[in-house]
Amino acid sequence: MSGSMLILIAAAAIFLLLFLVIRTKLHAFVALLLVSLLVGIAAGMPLNEVLASVQNGMGGTLGFVAVVVGLGAMFGKMLEVSGGAERLAQTLMKKFGEEKSQWALGITGFLVAIPVFFDVGFIILVPIVYGLARKTGKSLLHYGIPLLAGLAVTHSFIPPTPGPIAVADLIGADLGWVILFGVIAGIPAMILAGPVFGKYIGKKIQVAVPKYMEMEEKEYDKDLPGFGLIASIILVPLVLILVNTLSTVIYEEGHIVREITTFVGHPFVALTIATLLTFFFLGTKRGYSKQEIQDIATKALEPAGIIILVTGAGGVFKQVLIDSGVGEVLGDMMAGSALPPIVLAFLIAAAVRVAQGSATVSMVTAAGLITPLIGILGLEGPVLGLIVISIASGATVLSHVNDSGFWLVNRYFGLDVKDTLKSWTVMETIIGLVGFVVVFVIGIFIG
Repeated sequence: MSGSMLILIAAAAIFLLLFLVIRTKLHAFVALLLVSLLVGIAAGMPLNEVLASVQNGMGGTLGFVAVVVGLGAMFGKMLEVSGGAERLAQTLMKKFGEEKSQWALGITGFLVAIPVFFDVGFIILVPIVYGLARKTGKSLLHYGIPLLAGLAVTHSFIPPTPGPIAVADLIGADLGWVILFGVIAGIPAMILAGPVFGKYIGKKIQVAVPKYMEMEEKEYDKDLPGFGLIASIILVPLVLILVNTLSTVIYEEGHIVREITTFVGHPFVALTIATLLTFFFLGTKRGYSKQEIQDIATKALEPAGIIILVTGAGGVFKQVLIDSGVGEVLGDMMAGSALPPIVLAFLIAAAVRVAQGSATVSMVTAAGLITPLIGILGLEGPVLGLIVISIASGATVLSHVNDSGFWLVNRYFGLDVKDTLKSWTVMETIIGLVGFVVVFVIGIFIG
């Protein structure tokens, strides 16, 4: 089949995927699977090979992603139920004081979203925003935007959150580099989109706590855990994964230190250790029964299941593109482009994000499309970490009415659509653009 015909198939596949998700409201998991099957058939693959590609793509992706996302979800749920997120917020608020509470909220969001899903973290912490707004008479956005920025940055940029985990697996990036570049890009993004933009937009749009969102202060069964304990547990998997990456740079293959750190710093082991620590220190030690801990862990896997399946379907899409030959032609075309891979990755993710709204679908689609280019150019090491953050940045920009996050903020802050666009959408776009600029600049030096 000619190259131009394969390019046409790739273009049709993307349009069909967007049509199915946006217009027919077909679930992203089913839509990605269906489009993958049709690409294989249209590209002339034997039918048994199409099915083999689906199986290989799903199995290859889920072998890694299911374990990491599943463990991460349990880890986060224990932190949520025990009041760990609340403890982080309270301690930081006390440390920073009322005048600098924006910074405390930004940092709280940044730390909480490492183990806890974005929407859960927001719902747990939004009463603090309400309390501050009532006390000071300032706009909800003055305090809410920094919290949202902290949560959104980590949710998009720093594993073990599902988005960067999925993209890193699909393009073969080392998680240590992803964490490192995610932090380097995420901190300035959080500062500019959070306290800086929050102060500005809080003066422009005055919003009080909506009447229908009057909440009673959340009661926890037990006293809140200590700040040091929570911060340490959150940092355990990140430090272990980073030490693993660092040891591969310092020690030669076969060195005993490298062998140990490679094992302990593998995401499977690092997250298993962190999850067991939460079960013990936030569960058993605080009086939860074994059955209660098991119920909490089981409950955590419900939202994780959807993310795991959508990511697996993204792996199928990538595999069919490669096996059908569409990916190679697509990769050659992108390689012939004047744009660097980091820029292409950002633009593809941003285009899909604007069209269909879901950051996760944008990330896995962009990763599937960019993978053949990575193979053709022989990219490896740190640059793959930069591409992951570039895709995450593109999948963050311009959140609007087709994104569930948009409506979550709209409802909890009692905003109209226009003010949600002026606040939440601009904040998300600042995060995406700052993240992209940072990795692009780093890419100039290490690319």
